[in-house]
Amino acid sequence: MTFKFTKNNIAVFIALLFHVSGAIGILLTPYANWFIGNTSLNLLLMVGLLIWTQTEKNLAFFGFMAICFVTGMGVEMIGVNTGRLFGSYQYGTVMGPKINGVPWLIGLNWFVLIFASGIVMTRLHDWIKEKSNSMDLTMSPLIEKFSLLIDGALLASFFDWIMEPVAIKLKYWNWKTEEIPDFNYFTWFVVSLVLLFVFTKLQFNKRNHFAIDLLIIQALFFLTLRNFL
Repeated sequence: MTFKFTKNNIAVFIALLFHVSGAIGILLTPYANWFIGNTSLNLLLMVGLLIWTQTEKNLAFFGFMAICFVTGMGVEMIGVNTGRLFGSYQYGTVMGPKINGVPWLIGLNWFVLIFASGIVMTRLHDWIKEKSNSMDLTMSPLIEKFSLLIDGALLASFFDWIMEPVAIKLKYWNWKTEEIPDFNYFTWFVVSLVLLFVFTKLQFNKRNHFAIDLLIIQALFFLTLRNFL
């Protein structure tokens, strides 16, 4: 089997290279701090790859990216400075320059996670709909849209649950309480639900396969560190 130099394959190779190297560097080398310190570079590269692999880039796509960024930064600023949305926490220096206590890269991270979750659930629901139609089964359009939002928000919240203990150990951020508040995940769910609603309403291509691959790669990365760090 030969490697085909498609955009998706190249992007997956780069994402795997950076995440596998990062996991090995953090877990098995004396240069863990160097790898952790380059987290911002990795995130920026992944955002760049998502944009590069997105076909039919239009104003709606970049508008959704901007909405995720502004919304993510907004809720995080409220959270960091009041403790009312997610709980009492603060960001470290690993993620780079901050705006009102929140690294601006966090806004991009919200875009990556919500966009990828939306793409995954769109693909999954299309597959379910295709199978249902082949068996002469029908689903209410309202239930179909509602379930896509709920499933996508649950996926985004579950990813945050996977990431939280690792992020704390890597000093991305730290909580001022011993336990991560349960309402942190509830807020993640609600904000994700709102952004995914916007995702369904804006008209842009929602078949970016790299977004699915990236979410899987990142989930495996954090699961590996969660178990062995």
